[in-house]
Amino acid sequence: MKLSGNTVLITGGATGIGYALAESFLENRNTVIICGRREEKLLAAQQKHPEIKYKVCDVADEKQRETLFSWVKSNFSDLNILVNNAGIQRDIDLTKGLEDFQKDGDEIKINFEAPVYLSALFTPFLAGKKNAAIITVSSGLAFMPMTRVPIYCATKAAVHSFCASQRKQLSRLGIKVFELIPPMILDTELNLEGREKRDMGNLEIKTPSSADFAAAAMKGLENDQSEIGYGMTEDLKKASLEELERRAY
Repeated sequence: MKLSGNTVLITGGATGIGYALAESFLENRNTVIICGRREEKLLAAQQKHPEIKYKVCDVADEKQRETLFSWVKSNFSDLNILVNNAGIQRDIDLTKGLEDFQKDGDEIKINFEAPVYLSALFTPFLAGKKNAAIITVSSGLAFMPMTRVPIYCATKAAVHSFCASQRKQLSRLGIKVFELIPPMILDTELNLEGREKRDMGNLEIKTPSSADFAAAAMKGLENDQSEIGYGMTEDLKKASLEELERRAY
């Protein structure tokens, strides 16, 4: 994949991995558009990088997804790369029935439905364009579930499976499909409440930064690596089912 001269849309691009990817694409001389639910975060990203374009959009909302697509079509006809990055993670106690499910956002809509539907909206628009690609961020937890975040793990496993099918089908249209598989990264806003409960910030473990992962992702994209992991997730995507079951926690 050619890393320069593209027009790239990144969902959830104002913070964490999405923002690190935005910076990486900017460094490689691309036009970068980011979207997210919170305009103050989008503005903060644009203040750091005035060349960034942005659109407020909650990708879990069908109408907002359609509005985003129409806006991109009208204003960035040369867009050739979609990055499905937006996601949330929540601690959910399945023994409580619906109680935890009804708090603070729907992981299924944001983590799985959004990339599926956005990909469907953009596929005809991307078809036939030079260097066209859809890049979706999953997680090492797609392979090795963590019981505290069961819905997150399930949605990321679904994303992994979806990317595999999508890759085969969209190759007929000249659209490359990449899956980014990050390990635990602490300098993001992902599940801050749950991490505070578990005191994750004080763990004496070495985790990559969002920038570290983005740099590795860019190398993988340049080398047309369809599934791009980092550190332990490179091992997880090659592990046997028996080994993954032993490592689940």
